[in-house]
Amino acid sequence: MPKLALLFAALSGFLSVGLGAFAAHGLRGSLDPRLMNAFETGVSYQMQHSLALLFVGVLSLVWGRHWALDYASYAFMLGIVLFSGSLYLLALTGWKWPGPITPLGGLSFLAGWVLLSIGIWQKAT
Repeated sequence: MPKLALLFAALSGFLSVGLGAFAAHGLRGSLDPRLMNAFETGVSYQMQHSLALLFVGVLSLVWGRHWALDYASYAFMLGIVLFSGSLYLLALTGWKWPGPITPLGGLSFLAGWVLLSIGIWQKAT
């Protein structure tokens, strides 16, 4: 699990930098400001949670695997895909249907933070 979390975090971090640059240089001026804001929010949350996922992966390597850390990794990965992915779709296509998916990604992020807290509480000495 730590290897998957670390690899996903690294690739997601790379992707968030690339998407951020794309937004700044390729989308600015061509998107409605509301849609641009949604895209930038997706990039921001993706990077923040890529770093959180990286932290969870490192903790798993240092402390050893723990169920809460494993599930925190899954929750952060799911949150990145659902939250940021739905905002990217919304901004780039104008489709409205991804809108209800975004809060599910937010709930996944919240679950990841709770699970990370449980893992820290149970593993920290």
